[in-house]
Amino acid sequence: MAAHRFITEREALKEDFKGRTNYWLCRPEVAEARDLQLCRAVLPAGEGHPFHTHPELEEIIYVIAGEVEQWVEREKRRLKPGEVAHIPRGVVHATFNPTAQDAVILAILSPAAAKGPFLVDVSGEEPWASLRPVAGSGTIS
Repeated sequence: MAAHRFITEREALKEDFKGRTNYWLCRPEVAEARDLQLCRAVLPAGEGHPFHTHPELEEIIYVIAGEVEQWVEREKRRLKPGEVAHIPRGVVHATFNPTAQDAVILAILSPAAAKGPFLVDVSGEEPWASLRPVAGSGTIS
């Protein structure tokens, strides 16, 4: 896929995972991005992104529709449309949809590329495994 400046949902890099669909609208392989990544994620009712960290990336989670239970380390908040969580690089976090309706979020990450792993799943480790066990959640990207 050639990188360009205007991206439609049809041109986005689409990732389907159990529990969500990610539409990557900005990252190096999609757009002329060097410093940013943008993902619109749809989280169906009861699903989410288990506890993980981005060792080299800073992230903002912005709620577009629905509500999410957002964790940043051991602190959790219920976020509604227009609300944001900031996650510094290397900080453990998770996003869940505890409602009966789909939730839609934007994940904005920087920089656009990392030398090491993009993501490290810690959902099976303590204390994260005991904070909020999630039956049936899929892996995250």
